[in-house]
Amino acid sequence: MSDLFLYVVTVLIWGSTWFAITLQLGHVPPAVSVAWRFLTAAAILMGYALLRGLPLRFSRRDHVWMALQGLLLFCLNYVGFYVAEQYLSSGLVAVICSMLTVGNIIGMRVFFNVHTRLLNLLGAMLGIVGVIVLFWPEFRALSATDSTTAGMAWALGATISASLGNMVATRNQRQALPVLQVNGWSMLYGALITCVIAAAMGQRFVFDWSLRYVSALAYLAVFGSVVAFGTYLTLMQRIGAGRAGYTMVAIPVVALVISTFLEHLQWTMTLWVGVALCLAGNVLVLRRR
Repeated sequence: MSDLFLYVVTVLIWGSTWFAITLQLGHVPPAVSVAWRFLTAAAILMGYALLRGLPLRFSRRDHVWMALQGLLLFCLNYVGFYVAEQYLSSGLVAVICSMLTVGNIIGMRVFFNVHTRLLNLLGAMLGIVGVIVLFWPEFRALSATDSTTAGMAWALGATISASLGNMVATRNQRQALPVLQVNGWSMLYGALITCVIAAAMGQRFVFDWSLRYVSALAYLAVFGSVVAFGTYLTLMQRIGAGRAGYTMVAIPVVALVISTFLEHLQWTMTLWVGVALCLAGNVLVLRRR
């Protein structure tokens, strides 16, 4: 699979998960939904590895790192984003989430001494500006209330967690640990830790057997978790976390396109300008030397 194919698949799937997540809101508490999602995804990956005869035994040290990846990438960040959307609109959460690309660039410099080309940094900043323009009406309407502050804190913490999770995943890849099996173990650890967090938050462990919830869970587990995290982490292994993290800038564009067809979103000049900036940032970040 080419790098471009991995990038496009990741962006298209994660861009569509925004709508799928809205189908889960309601009866089941947010953290519990996250736990069901990654328990299902872990079971799929483990089952596939067993059928293919792929090794699932690792050293204790490797399990510690896989658990840390699960905590940061499949637990804290998702719980944080779910809670943040209870206080903020999804657009504002997307603006904060787009900062992941800058966090990855900084993380690669601090933890792995990887320098970033100036054009990549400029492209990342251009993309973030594009995301801000896309959601400018919501950004402009932002008011300094306690709920807004809490939502921004949760979203920022989730973004930092995701970026640190990318650094742990990079470390695991540099130790030649296989992406598929590591994802399986990490999702299992992340789901179990999420269960502990949900219990501590007093959330009820319930399940919604409606077609709406089950179909959303299946899509999020199979495509949003198994497939998309597989393509994203493979892409990150090839081109680095800094450039791969730019998917967080392109994802809101896909989400808006989907919203156009499913929710009859009306496009304005602001949206067109924001999309143009995001696409220009894509060209700068993803272009070859």
